[in-house]
Amino acid sequence: MDQAPDASMPPALDAAGVGRRGAHDPRHNRLLAALPDADWLRWRGKLEPYAMPLGQVLYESGVPITHAYFPTSAIASLMYVTESGASASVALVGDEGMVGVPLIMGAGSTPGRAVVHSAGAGFRMAGALLQEEFARSGAVLRILLRFTQALIAQMAQMAVCNQHHSVDQQLCRWLLLNLDRMTGDEMVVTQELIAHMLGVRREGVTEAALALQHAKLIAYRRGHITVLDREGLARRSCECRAVIQAEYDRLLSDITPMPRA
Repeated sequence: MDQAPDASMPPALDAAGVGRRGAHDPRHNRLLAALPDADWLRWRGKLEPYAMPLGQVLYESGVPITHAYFPTSAIASLMYVTESGASASVALVGDEGMVGVPLIMGAGSTPGRAVVHSAGAGFRMAGALLQEEFARSGAVLRILLRFTQALIAQMAQMAVCNQHHSVDQQLCRWLLLNLDRMTGDEMVVTQELIAHMLGVRREGVTEAALALQHAKLIAYRRGHITVLDREGLARRSCECRAVIQAEYDRLLSDITPMPRA
């Protein structure tokens, strides 16, 4: 689960991404779809299809980042891990964005890591090629910097949420942010994985999940969560998902609108 991908040979796309928001079409990633035609003609020959199975590490802490990733049906978590092994997710990236922002910020690596937590598919581009495109095109620069600002806003809001809101509210927020980036109402995820994402004890996640199930907002069976009432989850959640959504809308709506759950 924690092995970095082979930078020289991407795995072939498999059934994990088939049938989910056109996983084989790079323009089902909203940043790629926003590229002007002249830029897209250059980009399409530089993108590689890339399978993103559950647990795939897209980049590791302190290791040079070789590629940028554009999910079409997968969702990745940007994670930070302490020396003791504790971890927490600071942001989610799905088909609205890109994994690999340090490449365009002039950094070759980052203290964090990026891990796929919802299997699917996407495309990747070599870091050197992305940097060339970023320097070449004003439209590319604008699109990627707008996304970067939205991502920073998400990180800031999630830091506040993790510090000040209950595990119940954090779980609702996490579920809703995932639903915003996927089709359907069911996700394959364990309580242990959610605990790692939220940076809380597994027992806290178990208690919160049972409370949501008793309220008929979700149905949980081992390894699967089905959301039964999105509006109910939104009412029970803290304000953080709405704040994140509003900032993405403000920064990206004229570039690549995000659908609402």
